[in-house]
Amino acid sequence: MPVARGPQINARSAIVVGLTGVVIAALLGAMVLWVANSNPDIVQIGDTQFDAGFTGRQSDEIAAGGPILYPDAGSRGQRDIYVQHIGDDPEVGWLAFTVRRPGDPRDCSATWNPERRTFTLASSTEVQCDAVSFNELGCGLLRFPVAVVDGKVIVFLNETQEEIDERLADSEVEDDAPSGPNLSCPES
Repeated sequence: MPVARGPQINARSAIVVGLTGVVIAALLGAMVLWVANSNPDIVQIGDTQFDAGFTGRQSDEIAAGGPILYPDAGSRGQRDIYVQHIGDDPEVGWLAFTVRRPGDPRDCSATWNPERRTFTLASSTEVQCDAVSFNELGCGLLRFPVAVVDGKVIVFLNETQEEIDERLADSEVEDDAPSGPNLSCPES
């Protein structure tokens, strides 16, 4: 008894189906990128918080060797940050800021100069950077809100300082919280 043959797919049909799939995937990808770029408050790519470690250990390390560089802090390759501690009390005096100015190439990263207690943009053989220095507070670099939560230094990568202060005010905080050094940048 003869057996019926199933549908035959020729090369032309396979190419049309394949190209249709590629076009649909490209359109969906473009739509996701458009939504992510047009609504940054809704779609946040990367982590929103970065745990920089315990206050005592990190403040000791910074006192001995300078600010700690964290390459790719919660950003999938886009955000290198320094965590800095100013003062003697490990519970206060924490700062976090980018390693380079917005728009600078990754090769133009600020490096710590312990003798001068400043950061300086370092040029490489491939890229010439502006001869710019930044003070130990990172003034002139993009700064991130930092809080000490349960003995750890937490850097808030996608929130404003006002949002962090409001959220922490809602939690149980002792009335006589420690005060620290002035970490504000001078007005220019």
